[in-house]
Amino acid sequence: MHSIYEIDSNRRTPKYLQIVHSITKAIKQGHYKKGDRILSINELSNEFLLSRDTVQKAYDILEKDRIIEAVKGKGFYINRTDIINQYRVLLVFNKLSSYKRMIYDSFIRTLGSKGNVELKIHHSNVKLFEDIIEAGLGEYDYYAIMPHFYQDKCRAFEIIKQIPTDQLIIMDKDLNWPAHYAAIYQDFENDIAEAMETQLPTFNKYKELILAHAGESYPLEIISGFKKFCFQNNFRYRVIDSISENERLEKGQVYIVIEETDLANIIKECRNHELVIGRDIGIVSYNDTPLKEILLDGISVLSTDHHKMGEQAAKFILDQKTEKIRNQFRFILRKSL
Repeated sequence: MHSIYEIDSNRRTPKYLQIVHSITKAIKQGHYKKGDRILSINELSNEFLLSRDTVQKAYDILEKDRIIEAVKGKGFYINRTDIINQYRVLLVFNKLSSYKRMIYDSFIRTLGSKGNVELKIHHSNVKLFEDIIEAGLGEYDYYAIMPHFYQDKCRAFEIIKQIPTDQLIIMDKDLNWPAHYAAIYQDFENDIAEAMETQLPTFNKYKELILAHAGESYPLEIISGFKKFCFQNNFRYRVIDSISENERLEKGQVYIVIEETDLANIIKECRNHELVIGRDIGIVSYNDTPLKEILLDGISVLSTDHHKMGEQAAKFILDQKTEKIRNQFRFILRKSL
């Protein structure tokens, strides 16, 4: 039972608070029940080389909240387990966007009053990510991370491995790591290939498919999945970085766009060339938003369920589960295709 105490002299949190957090966390996780004896002040101070004053300060806080009680001549015992104790969560995204906001809002809404969440952004910068994790190690109950890195991936993985796996939640992009951790992820390659396959008859009306992929800003597996679909179904295709204002458009093309600026540019160029979207030119956008439901009477989208991703990540915490789940991904056909 001594392993429930998570006390580290290298952490920024005062040791007396580490003791408080360790005991309340053990109660939340069912390791301690009402009436269980905990270590005495002497036992705990000797076990972890702490001063008696440090342990006494922690136990005073727990006694004040009636979480533990002192029994004269016997020691300290758990007095109540119905404590309202928020989970401290470090949420680390790669960037801010409207889609990430959907995930964040769903995560916060699902946790409700049981979560105290701090959001950090690493911008796919491994050094910044390292600083965030090193500053937060031991300060939180859970670490929910989007591991989108395009350079120095091995170093990023080593940083993630410092986090205890029972406190780790991977979101959006899985690590393909055999360790036992929680994950709610997209399978970018197979998601796009399988979703496009559901609309094969619609794509067959067109002669060329063009993916506008913004290089390292998005997972390269999207390109692999797009090519897989085109190879399997004998489509002529191209992959471009972006859509310029001088993009050469031809009837019978379908543009699959990820960036919002590319979506705006392709719509503008269609108007400039008097091409009818959904008949002459097809448009498919990546990631759904309420605006895309109504723009041009509906923009077809390839999209994961962002709300579900945030909800499931929070449920891992609330339900104390460590499973890996592939998030729902679908093709929503609208008038732009």
